[in-house]
Parts: sequence; C-alpha cells; structure tokens
Amino acid sequence: MLFNSLEFIFIFLPLTVLSYFIINRLFYSWGVVIYVAASLFFYAWWNPIYLSLLMSSILFNYWIGFFLSKNSMISIVRKNLLVLGIAVNLGLIGYFKYTNFFLNNLNAILNTNFSLYEIILPLGISFYTFQQIAYLVDSYRGETKEYNLLHYTLFVSFFPQLIAGPIVHHKEIIPQFTNKYLNRLSSKNLAVGLSFFLLGLFKKVLLADSLVAGIANQTFDAAAAGSGLSFLDAWLGALAYTFQLYFDFSGYSDMAIGAARMFGIQLPINFNSPYKAVSISDFWRRWHITLSNFLRDYLYIPLGGSRKGELRRNINLIITMLLGGLWHGAGWTFVVWGGLHGVYLVLNHKWRCLRKSLGHDLQKTSWWSQFLGFMMTFFAVVVAWVFFRAENMSASFTMLEAMTGKNGISLYLNILSENLITLIGKLMFLSIIVWCLPNSHQLVSIYFQLNSNSNSYKYTDIVSRLKNYLLQSNIFRGIIFGLGLFIVVKIMIKAPESEFLYFKF
Repeated sequence: MLFNSLEFIFIFLPLTVLSYFIINRLFYSWGVVIYVAASLFFYAWWNPIYLSLLMSSILFNYWIGFFLSKNSMISIVRKNLLVLGIAVNLGLIGYFKYTNFFLNNLNAILNTNFSLYEIILPLGISFYTFQQIAYLVDSYRGETKEYNLLHYTLFVSFFPQLIAGPIVHHKEIIPQFTNKYLNRLSSKNLAVGLSFFLLGLFKKVLLADSLVAGIANQTFDAAAAGSGLSFLDAWLGALAYTFQLYFDFSGYSDMAIGAARMFGIQLPINFNSPYKAVSISDFWRRWHITLSNFLRDYLYIPLGGSRKGELRRNINLIITMLLGGLWHGAGWTFVVWGGLHGVYLVLNHKWRCLRKSLGHDLQKTSWWSQFLGFMMTFFAVVVAWVFFRAENMSASFTMLEAMTGKNGISLYLNILSENLITLIGKLMFLSIIVWCLPNSHQLVSIYFQLNSNSNSYKYTDIVSRLKNYLLQSNIFRGIIFGLGLFIVVKIMIKAPESEFLYFKF
C-alpha cells in the first residue's frame, strides 16, 4: 500500500510545503485551512471511509468539550457529559481494537465459537483518541480556552503526528495556530525541519530497516514457529529488535517533528536517549515521553498517584502500566509487557526507599553505581521487549528459554543465516550510536542553538570540538547533508516496502 511506504511521505511533504507557501502568499491567513485540507487528504489516502470516522470523532469531542468548558452548567450535568465523552471515545477504540481480542478469550473460556467479520484498525485511532480524552478532561477542569472548530480540527488531524504521535497536548499546539509568523516562510524553520526529517529518515531506512529488521524478524519468526533457537540466536534477535524499535519509532517522531517545523509548528520532543537511562523510572522519562506524560497526568495521578500510601502507589503503578501495555495492542503479550514495567517501577521505588532509609543521598551516586543501574535497566528493558515483539505467549517463552540457556549455552547460530562477525558488527555499530553519540535533538541544537523548555542538554568536549572544528563549516555540512540524503534515497529505492512499527498501534 502506497500510504504505508516512505515514498508517499517523500512526495506528499514537499508538495504540501510548496503549495502551502504559494497559496498562502496569494491568500494571506489561509494557512490553517490549507493545513486542515492537507491533513484530511493525507488521512483519506489510506482509506477514505475512515475519514468520516475521524471527522465524527472530532465533531463529537469538540462539542462535548465546548459544553464542558461552560462553568455555568450544573455540576452533575458537566460530570455526566465528561463520563459520556470518555465512554464514547473508549467505546470507539474498544470496538475497533479489542472486540476480536475479547471474543477470542471468551471463546477460549466458554468453549464457544463467537466471531465477527474482520475489523480493520483505523490508523492513528489510539493517538487521536488519547489526545481528545485529554482535551475533554482539561475542559472539565476549566483548563481550555475558546478554541474554534477549525483550530481544533487541525489539532487532532495535523498530518505529521496524526498516525503515530507524538501525542500532543492542546496547550502546546493550538496557540501556535494563531502565531502571526506561522504563515511566513522561514529559512531557519525549513533548515531545522529538514535536519530533523533527514535524521529520522536515516534512522528508519538505514539503521532500523537495513541493519537489524531482518535479524529481528528471522529470530522472532523462528520462535513463533517453535524452531530451536540457540542462546546466541535469541540474544542477537532480542538486541536487534531492541535497536530496531528505537530507531524506527524515534525516527518517525523525528520525521514528524521535522515536517511540522517546516511549517513553523513545534511538536514536543518524544525521545531523549532512553537506552542511556540508569533506572526504569529514568527510562520512562526518556522513552515515548508524550505517552508517559499522558499516563501520568490522566491515569496515574487521578488514580491517586503516590498520595495514598506505598501500597496504593504500587497498585496504581501496575494498573497504569497494564493499561499502557493494553493500549499498545490487543494481546496478552502487551499486557505482560506493561505488567513487567509496572513491577519494574515498583521495585525501583522500593530500592530508592531502602537507600533513603540507609541514609544515602540519592542526588549523589558513584560512577559504578550509575553503570550498574544502566546495565540492569537495559537488561530489564530487553527482556520486556521480547513480549512486546513476540507473536504470542508461546513464542515469548521460546525466546526467553533460549536466552536463559535452557536449550544450552551455545555460541553457534542455529537460525540466523548471516555471518556471526557481521551480526555482532551491526549491533556494535548501533550501540556506539545509541550510547556514545548525541541524540537527534542534541545534534540539531548544535547547529541551530535550539532551546527546549522540557529538556536541557550538556554537551561533551567531543561534541564541542566537532562543533568548533567541523560543523561550523557550511561546505562540510552541505557535503554531509547531501551524502546522507543520497544514501537514504538509494537504499529506499532498493529496499522492500516497509511501514513504521507504531502504525499498528
């Protein structure tokens, strides 16, 4: 399908940028209208039928939010409106995403044979549903302003982040639509946007798809088929998927941020070097940041957060992560993945409490303590990713049995067909990128002196020297940019069609 390929984005984005600035030059203040038209066309290209679903959802939530923002309404009426709005949104995502999952489990328990026709999951439904639930809750709290329907429609349907995030908040995005500079062509916005877009494209095409996707797919397919994985097969496959998912999803987020920035819209940063985390709570402050913030603000805190004692906090953490796992997909593997991270977070808090009781200063940790925390966190994350990726629970256990040496600790490959040195070389190369180099936002900040309210970065001497001796050269930057674009396009031409992993969520 053309929509699921990068070629469509490569064609659609430049045409939209060009059309936007040409039309807006002729018809000033038409910017938002052009944005909305482009976004709806972008979504309709996949399946026009589901455009009506998106528009119905937008209209319903806009009017519910409009009435919720009226404090003059009777309190019980406003509360019932909020319940209705959330119920309809959850019912919508529940029908499309979880109906077959529910029926399959019901059939397994009751030994029945209930079935429905195949339900196709609309692209982006998880993301735009969460954004609108947050909008309704904030409207009920009196935290929204008088947004017009056109701005609200663009907030929900803005094409760079509609399909797979980042999950944006109305406070972050809608006020930008009224910025008087939004409709003006900016060389800096284009340069920053193209830099982010190219970095994301490079991550997706060259790193995720070309280097490790084949390794991960071959390993997990073998696990699903019940083939005999060796110890080395399983670990190489698990690590390959760990890197594939990061470069694929963070690559999409970078492309979304870059595409939006070309139009002058600043989307929130969604990744901050998550595999450099030294604890599991640190990991969730760095991985899929917008989802983590949503789960914290609209689920964990309303459940009581940490305000009602340690036991209640632990229960709230596990419930939040279980639902976060189920949000990603209708399967027990996702539930287990979320539950594992809930347990990880509980253990992390207990460890911090133990250290406090022993009189340790949590703000001061030794290098070896941080390194140990980093190793344990990364190991825990890799194990959890096995459930996230596996076709079913049986395949998950097949992978984990091989990883724990149940099939014997063999340093030979049974499944993977590539040369062992080549496989290790690929993973080492990606490890260097992940752990030794600055991330996308840091790299772009070096060039353009970007400021972020949510992230502050301290650059190492190595990065500063790169900036001083190499990166200030326009010729050098032009060569690197052109070479990178050439490599990515060349690989795209030869590579098979590949969708982003988070499209399925």
